[in-house]
Amino acid sequence: MPADVSPQLPANDPGADAPTAPEDRYTNRELSWLSFNRRVLAECENERYPLLERLRFLSISANNLDEFTMVRVAGLEGQVQRGIETQGIDGASPRQQLEAIRDQLLALEVRQQKNLDTLSGLLAEEGILLAAIDELPKDQQKWLGEYFESDILPLITPQAIDPSHPFPFVANQGIGVIFRLKRGKRKADLIEMVLIPSGAPRFVRVPGEKAVYVAIEQLVTRFAGQLFPGFKILGDGIFRVIRDSDIEVEEEAEDLVRFFRTAIQRRRRGRTVLLELDDECDEVAEALLREQLEVDEGMIVKSAGMLGLADLSAICNEPRPDLKFAPFAPRYPERILEHDGDCFAAIREKDIVIHHPFESFDVVVDFLSQAARDPAVVSIKQTLYRAGDQSPVIAALIQAAQNGKAVTAVVELKARFDEERNIHWANELERAGVQVIYGFTEWKTHAKVSLVVRREEDGYRTYCHFGTGNYHPINAKIYTDLSFFTADPALGRDAAKMFNFITGYIEPDELEKIAVSPIGLQEQLFQMVDAEIANARDGKPAGIWVKLNSITNKAMIDKLYEASQAGVEIRMVVRGICSLRAGIPGVSENISVKSIIGRFLEHSRVWAFANGKELPSRQAKLFVTSADAMSRNLTRRVEVLVPITNKTVHDQVLGQVMLANILDTEQSWSLAPDGQYHRMRQGDGGFNCHEYFMANPSLSGRGAALADHEVPRLSLPGADQ
Repeated sequence: MPADVSPQLPANDPGADAPTAPEDRYTNRELSWLSFNRRVLAECENERYPLLERLRFLSISANNLDEFTMVRVAGLEGQVQRGIETQGIDGASPRQQLEAIRDQLLALEVRQQKNLDTLSGLLAEEGILLAAIDELPKDQQKWLGEYFESDILPLITPQAIDPSHPFPFVANQGIGVIFRLKRGKRKADLIEMVLIPSGAPRFVRVPGEKAVYVAIEQLVTRFAGQLFPGFKILGDGIFRVIRDSDIEVEEEAEDLVRFFRTAIQRRRRGRTVLLELDDECDEVAEALLREQLEVDEGMIVKSAGMLGLADLSAICNEPRPDLKFAPFAPRYPERILEHDGDCFAAIREKDIVIHHPFESFDVVVDFLSQAARDPAVVSIKQTLYRAGDQSPVIAALIQAAQNGKAVTAVVELKARFDEERNIHWANELERAGVQVIYGFTEWKTHAKVSLVVRREEDGYRTYCHFGTGNYHPINAKIYTDLSFFTADPALGRDAAKMFNFITGYIEPDELEKIAVSPIGLQEQLFQMVDAEIANARDGKPAGIWVKLNSITNKAMIDKLYEASQAGVEIRMVVRGICSLRAGIPGVSENISVKSIIGRFLEHSRVWAFANGKELPSRQAKLFVTSADAMSRNLTRRVEVLVPITNKTVHDQVLGQVMLANILDTEQSWSLAPDGQYHRMRQGDGGFNCHEYFMANPSLSGRGAALADHEVPRLSLPGADQ
């Protein structure tokens, strides 16, 4: 299966996003993230995808850009305002980074609007219209006018802006319409603002055979006469506001719950970072918005199209299966079915790995639900970073506490944009009798671990779940992650020490198998890299395969550069931010980096070290982890690195999951030495790892499936079969 880059294909990532001078060894974190979002946006241009899926990628790209602006741009602006000159990994100051970011943000906004125009035309041919009201037939316009009067008018409140009416607060991501009015012989114009309520639907679907959608802000402008009877409308404009949404935890905070409740309120009123305007906005109204919102001139964007493209996700729910990916039902692990659904019996027999979303997250829920009901279970310990709105994991923990189990939940309040939800879940758990711990003030608990202690005939046995992703059932249908179940006593003892570290600040004196950040995980990885360097210098096979979401930590990058220079072949699958530069002569010529962007969001994190044999081999040292190679993961979060030693699981993770990612060409982008990404070969001879995992039988606990060739065995080009 070829995995080379087609030399005929031009760069699909236009615009410089990295330094190109040969002496530059690093790519700026923020510019690398913008490059990643361009790759996401490119998926909405992928003509092989169904139209509504292309529209969904457009909405994802827009939502990503909003969050980037709320957090990363806001943070850099704050540094500039406070005179902080901390340089990025590439040596750029906050001000220099902002200047580079602004140009690329504007280019992304323009490219998004062009894609919306293209998709709107294609969707119209399929009977789905994103319509302007004046383009609709009279009967539909009449219906919209009646709908506005009955359903929208009661929700909205026009607010005059004058000396006796202060400028109203516009919420983060809030959309509004501002009007300039005249009435009778009154000399002065009147400025009125209408804010779109957050609970109102962004798009109104017009009844009829065709799916006709109209944005709510269009209704407000089109039927403004019903809002302002007797007034002449001189001008109007639609606008949208993005605010600083980061929360910095104060180390002296005495009560984290109270602190976050207050901080969430402050975030809603954060400093304006970006003002979006429609390009026909009334000049007087625009000047007022600029003055009152106090936004930097460089962060005002005028658009000829629709604002707030992230909301297009609502239209993606249109019931048109012909315009979506073919339905896919995740498989349930056969090993557990062979034990009549008894998770503990299946795990006790042998370690199990589950590959989400191709294999169902239900097994994780069932593991906890069975523990909640099982009279032999005496205690459960659980980390929670993101759990979602309707969480069966939370329900299982509550049931366990109500059934008399000793249940401890480590709820991370600092999970960005999930703080309020996590406070809610913490309250629900505490009411049920769960012992809720909030972890460290200065560190986030990002590890994904469940620990169940069960009383059995030969004594107490500990069952563990280690994951690369969150205990979030919705995300588990979209994100590719690994769930590792084990009853290995040493791993159980290590997991217990990790929980004691979080709940009682008792730093583990000695861990048998796992490594925990920030007290040893990075050092463990460095030792493994050093071992590969030593093997390369001794003339032995030396290689590293690594799969991550992001790599920005300078020390880790430099260590991999050192390995490359020693002759270690390094293959990296990095979905998002990559500050490492691959293929630079004399620096990283033995490192290749690819990014996979496709139907599912790559999220699992895996490290593999050759250990004196050619990868992939059973002698390789293999680890799964919750940590990316970012400074925050390695030095400011509680994370776990777990070795995989069971033969079957080792084969599945290394010889299937990792190898399929390395072989993928259909969804892959290759990182060139100049920092640009290029699409890899598609079409004839290509390989799609997501399709491979959807098409093949379950790998969970089925080592025989590999041995009997029920699952096609993968191999690197040129490798011995």
